[in-house]
Amino acid sequence: MAHSPQSTLTTLHKLQKSHELSIIKLSEPVSAPLKSGSRTSNASAADTLESPSPASLEADLAHYKELFSKLRFSYLEQVTKEKFIRAIVGDPPLVVEHQENIDLEASLLISKTSLKAQKVEVAELVEELEKRGRELCKKYEHIQLQTRQLEELPKKIEGLEESIRVLKEENGSSGEGPGNPNLKLGLDKTRELVEEREKERRELDRQLEQLQVLVPRKTKEAERLNAELIPLEGKRMTSVAAAKEAKRRKEEGAGGAGDDLEERGRWWRGVEGGLRGMLGVGEEA
Repeated sequence: MAHSPQSTLTTLHKLQKSHELSIIKLSEPVSAPLKSGSRTSNASAADTLESPSPASLEADLAHYKELFSKLRFSYLEQVTKEKFIRAIVGDPPLVVEHQENIDLEASLLISKTSLKAQKVEVAELVEELEKRGRELCKKYEHIQLQTRQLEELPKKIEGLEESIRVLKEENGSSGEGPGNPNLKLGLDKTRELVEEREKERRELDRQLEQLQVLVPRKTKEAERLNAELIPLEGKRMTSVAAAKEAKRRKEEGAGGAGDDLEERGRWWRGVEGGLRGMLGVGEEA
């Protein structure tokens, strides 16, 4: 039986409340002894305890490691002094033979070797725990993200259902109109149509990339043609102006010659008429 989103969310919230993880709870075992210690005397340490962070916890752990190392050294020094004093002032005094020292050194070497192996084992165990802790932290964050997405999912589903209803009404899926046939395709047909559109888009992108490669060369050619066109345009304008000037001069020159010839013709006619009158020669029919 399928669970509703609301029931799933309720179950998740219950689980999170019962297994709440926070840096404050994780830091309580470390910070509890500090509440009455000397490190809380300043304001920065108090703020660190009130709002712990991974960095502050790591600093506390480093502090405790250093403190325990000093305490161990002081303890060994104190115990050694007490044993030495008891051995001297004891009655009878404790006398240690050379062979006993050799045996103790051999036993100490074995103990040191065992301790070193245990330290290596503990270091590996700590490293494994840190690795698992980081993995669990990532999983926890992923679960938190999925929980938020699940909380938003019902509203998104309602919005999508409303959009589908509006699209059906607009495209006449109830039989009142033809509508868009692509919206009535099945899932397989829709996927095929989407793949076809994707292929067309990729082809257009490929052609666009090819054209973009040609743009710089075409731009240079256009600039070169423009550079060649500028002097040609100047020559054309000069030629047009020269042609207009020549036409004007031709018109002016043709008009002056006609008037001169007309005047000369009249003069020659007058001279001819005078000579004919003087000579008494009549005009020929």
